[in-house]
Amino acid sequence: MSFHGKEQVRPRSDEEGPPTWRELLGPEHGGSAIVLAAGVLVGAVNIYLASSLLPTAVAELGGAGFYAWNMTVYLVAMVVATMLVSRVLGRWGNVRAYLAGFGVFLAGSLVCAAAPAMAVLLAGRGVQGLGAGLLSGLGFAVIRSALPSRLWTRGNALMSAMYGVGNFAGPALGGVFAQFGGWRPAFVLMALIAAAGALLVPRVLPRGERGVGRARVPAGSLALVTGATLAVSVAGVLPGAVAMTAAVGVAVLLVIGFVVHERRSDLRVFPRSTYRAGSPLKWVYLTLALLAFGVAVESFVPLFGQRLGGLPPAAAGFFGAALSLGWSATQLVSSSAGRATTVRRLRVLGPLLLALGFLVLGLLQRLDAPLWLVLVWVPVLFVAGCGIGLAYPHLAVAAMSGTQDPEEGRRAAAAIATVTSLSIAFGTAVAGVLVNLGGSSMLDAARYTLFVFAIICALGALTAGATS
Repeated sequence: MSFHGKEQVRPRSDEEGPPTWRELLGPEHGGSAIVLAAGVLVGAVNIYLASSLLPTAVAELGGAGFYAWNMTVYLVAMVVATMLVSRVLGRWGNVRAYLAGFGVFLAGSLVCAAAPAMAVLLAGRGVQGLGAGLLSGLGFAVIRSALPSRLWTRGNALMSAMYGVGNFAGPALGGVFAQFGGWRPAFVLMALIAAAGALLVPRVLPRGERGVGRARVPAGSLALVTGATLAVSVAGVLPGAVAMTAAVGVAVLLVIGFVVHERRSDLRVFPRSTYRAGSPLKWVYLTLALLAFGVAVESFVPLFGQRLGGLPPAAAGFFGAALSLGWSATQLVSSSAGRATTVRRLRVLGPLLLALGFLVLGLLQRLDAPLWLVLVWVPVLFVAGCGIGLAYPHLAVAAMSGTQDPEEGRRAAAAIATVTSLSIAFGTAVAGVLVNLGGSSMLDAARYTLFVFAIICALGALTAGATS
């Protein structure tokens, strides 16, 4: 196993040959890679796990009025925690930071498992979200010290693949437990997985370097992003398109305020170079955001499948996961690309393919669609997800490798998880507004959602062009 103690930022040598998955998952680096991936995976699984369990939990605990807050509390806590990753790493180092992440997640899972009332369950989800946010951000940030730079692309592909796997496994796992009325054991299982991860941490992770002096929290940036996340999450549960649009508008204004504050502040979430004139880093993060924005569509594909295609709920749920499967599978292959020209093309092609998939899927929507037409949705969604997989790992490496400074590098890497979580939350809220605009016509709702998402995601090709 690897026990490196310092940041390893060195250019890749062509004489070394392309990095392989065997090299990443072999005896030297495999333990570190597995722990990093497991941390991201448990956070991703739990985004949707509770959604599948909640109907069963409500039947036992009551509190149906809190139902919609399940996702809101978790996402807000997750985004807040990702913003604190670089500070936690700077103060505690890799091992203690990871132990804290797994420990908080474990505690939140046990609170959920033992919850006597819905309010307690939501509190547990908030604690879970804090742990999940730390683990997600650490997964990207610790790559810099746990792996040599030549393996960063493979490592980032593995980390981001966990989002796709989690989006598929979360609903499926929750559905299995809910089927047998056992929603509490599902949270116990999550706690056990967190405990197993914590036991591995001291054995496989490098200690890492701590920052000099006390790591201060960027309170202003944190408050603005927390407000934006809360506003956009609330938008998804408000009645009526006007109220939802207003909430999204407030969230956008808070994000603009965040950017203005970050440019002027000495305490920031994103690295300093993000705000420098001519720096491509802002375009890297914006392209990542536009790719992650598209993931939100899969929250509504099951609805379209049931209402327009007559699919049973279980089958419709698997349709929604096709996009995540495309994302995960493709980036495991695309991460092998090493030539600069190929990487630039993949960054631009990814958003275009994602947008094209949504455009085609929108054109395929029909009332009372025949089964053969609904089945065509699966490969279309899979191809759309491939667009994310083509570009995401290379954009993540571009964000990580933009600085030689260890502290700025940790901040740049941790911000990948912040951008991804926040963008998925924004995408879900915007999709909810578009579905509401369709009114009583589910066909209009589906077309509005898919066509608007196609336009928004296509903008990623423009921002990707500015990353080089």
